[in-house]
Amino acid sequence: MYDPVQLRTFLTVAQTLSFTQAAGRLGVRQSTVSQHVRRLEEATGRPLFLRDTHSVELTEDGEALLGFARTILEAHERAAAYFTGTRLRGRLRFGASEDFVLTRLPEILEGFRHEHPEVDLELTVELSGTLHERLDAGRLDLVLAKRRGPGDERGRLVWRDRMVWIGAEGLRVDPDRPVPLIVFPPPGITRARALEVLERDGRAWRIACTSGSLSGLVAAARAGLGVMAHTRGLIPPGLVRVPGLPDLGSVEFALLRGERGSAAAEALAAAVLSGADRLTRAG
Repeated sequence: MYDPVQLRTFLTVAQTLSFTQAAGRLGVRQSTVSQHVRRLEEATGRPLFLRDTHSVELTEDGEALLGFARTILEAHERAAAYFTGTRLRGRLRFGASEDFVLTRLPEILEGFRHEHPEVDLELTVELSGTLHERLDAGRLDLVLAKRRGPGDERGRLVWRDRMVWIGAEGLRVDPDRPVPLIVFPPPGITRARALEVLERDGRAWRIACTSGSLSGLVAAARAGLGVMAHTRGLIPPGLVRVPGLPDLGSVEFALLRGERGSAAAEALAAAVLSGADRLTRAG
């Protein structure tokens, strides 16, 4: 009933919220993406996306299809791997941004380990800026991290989201006093974005807390020490959006390969891309 090719296209549009970006990631024309989505909507009998000239959003039925699509594709890939008899081996050095500490990334890695038990997976969790540096230095093979900013088109886009200001419930920022910031240390990409937009808006700021771990920043925010810039789809429990501050713009997460390509890196990249909707859900 549901074509795996169409389901993969659907998941890619859901992750990027862009028919154009989905076409680029899949290596097909935008018209092909539209055709796949239309046929899937005909098969389900339900609209899956709300779209206009400016935005693409999942409908309630589209949200429901996410889990089904992922399950179908995972079964399809397991069957293909079984009958082709391919077994991957070797060491794979994978770096993931701190942003994914509280998501369901471990489920994706667990599935990869189950499918490829002979791959020695080494995981590094760090700031996106640090992961970029380690990848460029040849110390990592595959990285899942924020892109460095507008104009950075390296790697394969996993998904795009808005950045928002968050803090403890009831926190209000006094417009006449410096904005109290909770930030990662340099070279944090989120930190740089927060300082840039505040300075461009003419808002004074002060560093209320610095921590190299997301759990440390979240603890400080829950204690009401200040506000932090964060991805809208990854807001930790106990924190809410804080109004009255300048727009932070959008953020893109991408998979980047090192110069030393390998079949294991490609297999993990495929697993992350197919399960990307789980990266916006708490573990």
